[in-house]
Amino acid sequence: MGHRLAASLSPYLRQHADNPVDWWEWGEEAFAEARRRDVPIFLSVGYAACHWCHVMAHESFEDEGVAAALSAGWVSVKVDREERPDVDAVYMLATQAMTGHGGWPMTVLITPDGEPFFAGTYLPRPQLLQLLDAAGTAWREDRERLTASATSIAAQLAGIADPGPGSPIEDEQVALAVHTLRKVFDDARAGFGGAPKFPPSMTLEHLLRHHARTGDADALAMAERTLEAMARGGIHDQLAGGFARYSVDAEWVVPHFEKMLYDNAQLLRVYAHWHRATGDELAGRVAGSTADFLVRDLRTDEGGFASALDADTIIDGRSVEGATYVWTPAQLVEVLGEEDGRRAAELLEVTPEGTFEHGTSTLQLLHDVEDSADAGWWESVRVRLLTARDERPQPALDAKVVTSWNGLAIAALADAGVTLRRPDLVEAAAAAARLVLEHHLVDGRLRRTSLGGVVGPAPAVLDDHGNLAEGLLSLHRATGETTWLTRAGEVLELATSLFHDEDGWHDTAHDGEALITRPRGRTDNAEPAGVSAIAGALLTHSALTDRTDHRALAEEAVAAQSRIITHDPRFAGWALAVAEAMLAGPLQVAIVGEGPGGPLRAVAEASPAPGLVIVSGEPDAPGEPLLADRPLVDGRATAYVCRGFVCDAPVTDPEALRRLL
Repeated sequence: MGHRLAASLSPYLRQHADNPVDWWEWGEEAFAEARRRDVPIFLSVGYAACHWCHVMAHESFEDEGVAAALSAGWVSVKVDREERPDVDAVYMLATQAMTGHGGWPMTVLITPDGEPFFAGTYLPRPQLLQLLDAAGTAWREDRERLTASATSIAAQLAGIADPGPGSPIEDEQVALAVHTLRKVFDDARAGFGGAPKFPPSMTLEHLLRHHARTGDADALAMAERTLEAMARGGIHDQLAGGFARYSVDAEWVVPHFEKMLYDNAQLLRVYAHWHRATGDELAGRVAGSTADFLVRDLRTDEGGFASALDADTIIDGRSVEGATYVWTPAQLVEVLGEEDGRRAAELLEVTPEGTFEHGTSTLQLLHDVEDSADAGWWESVRVRLLTARDERPQPALDAKVVTSWNGLAIAALADAGVTLRRPDLVEAAAAAARLVLEHHLVDGRLRRTSLGGVVGPAPAVLDDHGNLAEGLLSLHRATGETTWLTRAGEVLELATSLFHDEDGWHDTAHDGEALITRPRGRTDNAEPAGVSAIAGALLTHSALTDRTDHRALAEEAVAAQSRIITHDPRFAGWALAVAEAMLAGPLQVAIVGEGPGGPLRAVAEASPAPGLVIVSGEPDAPGEPLLADRPLVDGRATAYVCRGFVCDAPVTDPEALRRLL
C-alpha cells in the first residue's frame, strides 16, 4: 500500500514502501486528500538509521490491523527528518512543548490545516491503536473543541519559535560559559552530565579554541579528558575507526550503534585540531582512522558522503542492534587462536558476563598498547578481527548525500589533510565539494539531498548553506585555490538573500513552503544550528576578503545565540567556537613568495589560533585580497600577521612568525 514511497529519493521512505499502511509523502496532495475526506492527518517522522523507528515499523506499520485503523480515519504521511528538517523542526517543537521531551520516531496528529492536537514519540502497538480510536472519536464528535485546541497550540508555537533579539557576546560571557561547563563536567568519566552521553564535538572545539586564546588550562583539560575517554571507549569503533551516535551509559562503554556522517565529520575535525594544538599521538591516530572510516565506508560512488550506517543488523529476518560490532571471548579465540584470543579479550574488556547484551561485549581500548612494544601485535590483531567482522552481516547504509553534512565532512577532511600531511584527504574533500556544487545547485538554488547522483526536490535550509560555505573555505585554506573562496562567497550571498531579513536569520527561505511556524533553530545540538553555521562561515569569509558587511552579519548571528550561551552553553558549542574566533580577531596570515609546503606556511598551519586564516601566493595575486600590497622583503618569502587587514611588521624567519602567532 505504501507504493507512493517507492519512487522517493529518501532511503527512509523507501523502507516503508511495502507497508500495508497507505502512506503519502508530505505535500499539498496529502493535505488536499485529508480535506476531501474530512479526516485528520497521522504524521510519522523518522530517519533511516533510527533503531526505534525500525521497532515501531515492525510492530505497527507492518501490521494489517494498524493499517486498517489508519485507512479508516486518517491520511497517513511519512517524513524523513533528514530530508525535511524544516517539517521536523516545527513538529518537534510541538512535541517538546506538549510532552516535555522529543525524539524519533515522532508521532503527531494534525488537522488538514497542519495544526497539531496530539504529539508523542515511539508508541507500542496497543497504545497506538487506543490513540487512533480516541482521537478519531474526538474528531468526529467533538471537532470544535479539538480544532480550537489545535489552533491555540499553533499560536503558542509561533511565540516559542521567535527567540527575540540577542545581545553582543563579549569575553565576559564566554568566560562564564566555560565556568558553567566546568560545573556540569563529569570528573570521574569525562564528558558533560550523565547518561546518555553524546559526543560534545562543538563544545570540545570551543574549549580548545578558548585555551588557545586565553591559556585556560582547565578548558584544555576538560577537552582532552573527554576526547581521550571517547577514543578509548566502546563508542569508538576500535577496529575500523569512526564513532557511534552516543553512549547509553555515562562511561562511554555501550553505544547506540548507528554511525552518522555529521558526528564523524565533527569528531574528525576536533581530533585533528587537538593533534594540531598539542601534538598528542592518540589525537593524530584517531583523526586518521576516523578519516579512513569516512572515505572507506561512507563515500558514495559519485564522490560525496552517505548519511549513516544503521544501528541494527538484519539477522535471520530480525533487526538486531549492534550485532555486527560485539564479541564474546569465544569468538575472539575462534578468530585469533587460544593465546591471542585470551590476550585480546583482556585488552579489549571482553568479559564472560559481557558489557552489552546476551554475554557480548563492545570493544574498549583503555590501555595505550599502540605506543608500546605490543604495537605490532595489536595491529595484527586489529586487522584479523576486522577481516572476520567484515564477513558478518553488515548494517544498512543510508546512501543519501546531504548538503549540510557533506559541508561538515569537507571542512573536516580538508583540515585533517593539512594537519596530518595527507593530501589524499584534501582531494576527497575537493571531490565531495565538486559533487555538491555540480549536482545540488539547481537553477541557482541549493537542494538538500541527492541519491545515486539524482538530486531530490527538498530545498536546502540555512545550515546547508552555512556548513557548505565552511567546507569550501577550509578547502581554500588547504589548497590555496581561489576557486573555493569564490564559490564560498557565492553560497554566502545566496544565503543572505534567502534567509536574512530585518528580524535576523531564519532556517527556511523567504519563498519556502509556509508551515504553521517559520523555524528558527538556535541550539547547537547534534550539529551546528543554521544561525551558528552561517556565523562561522561569514566570519572566516570576512577575514579573507575584508567584507565588513559579512563581519557584521556574523556578529549579529552569534548575538542571536546569547540567551543559550548564557543559560545553557552545552547547546551553544559552535556559537561559542565562533565567538572565540571573533574575540581572537581572527588572526590573518598572508604569506608571499611561498607556496604550500614552505617553512613559513608550515608554521602558520601549526598554529591553533581560533579562526586563523592563511593565504599564500605571489604578491597581489588575483582573487586574494589578503595578498594585495604585500611585497617581498629583501626578495625573500615574507609573512604578514594581521587583524582586520591591519598588519604587524612583516617577517621572513619562521621562528619570528611562530612568536607572532
